[in-house]
Amino acid sequence: MTNTAPTPAAEVLHYTAFSTSPDGGNGAGVVLDATGLGEREMVAIAADLGYSESAFLTPGPDSQDKRSFTLRYFSPKAEVDFCGHATVAAAVALGEQFGTGDFEFHTAAGLVPVTVTSDGGVLKATLTSVEPRVDEAAPEDVREALAALGWRADELDSALPPRIAFAGVRHLVLAAATRERLADLDYDFDALLTLMRRLDLTTVQLVWRESATTFHVRDPFPVGGVVEDAATGAAAAAFGAYTRALGLVPEAAHLTLHQGHDMGRPSLLEVDLSTADRRVRVSGAAVRVQC
Repeated sequence: MTNTAPTPAAEVLHYTAFSTSPDGGNGAGVVLDATGLGEREMVAIAADLGYSESAFLTPGPDSQDKRSFTLRYFSPKAEVDFCGHATVAAAVALGEQFGTGDFEFHTAAGLVPVTVTSDGGVLKATLTSVEPRVDEAAPEDVREALAALGWRADELDSALPPRIAFAGVRHLVLAAATRERLADLDYDFDALLTLMRRLDLTTVQLVWRESATTFHVRDPFPVGGVVEDAATGAAAAAFGAYTRALGLVPEAAHLTLHQGHDMGRPSLLEVDLSTADRRVRVSGAAVRVQC
């Protein structure tokens, strides 16, 4: 990763999201003023940074609203419709410049409101997803995913059946029966990439249930050119919708997701479900890092 973006006009800020420490969380580049940058330049900047995704902001549809932005996300390979950790990073960057409070992001997936708060001097962002949905996963697609992962069907948790969950982008949810199975991740990158492209998946959300509302998760991300994400807010939102749709948690619930520990990048994602709104809220801290 280099410190100088390919385009002098683009000032890139570096953050790690879903952590209060630079040693944890998922890194993201944030360009607060991407005006004048074309898609090719944004892909080049994202590739130069090497993060799983980076965020590029321009004024929102109402240019007079200083807390409304159009937000685009780029992996090192291509544009992504929605990314949770880059949203949190961008919101915290804005909170540092403009103060805590509400922001709105116009994304390719839809409108994503975000609230930034301060907790002991650390800024935390809560995003509200677009309307989620949960669909059946075809048995043959699950078998193909398991083969790519090197997992056996009897290593899955039958209480958490495979589904495709969406809260901005699509994720295949697969639940391991043991923490050991989740920890031992050595998959066929090209095989999983082929399946994910065919199914239009952003990640595969691998989970293990520690308790009623506490989960450990991992997210292979070959479509972004990255082996694994250290923290995946979009998948967390989709997983929240999954738990509610399958009746695994109460209609109103607070979930804790631990991610990145097996990568040495511990991350904490908090997911809130409400009876008043089918959308899912995902919260996490973000801190600026020096590169």
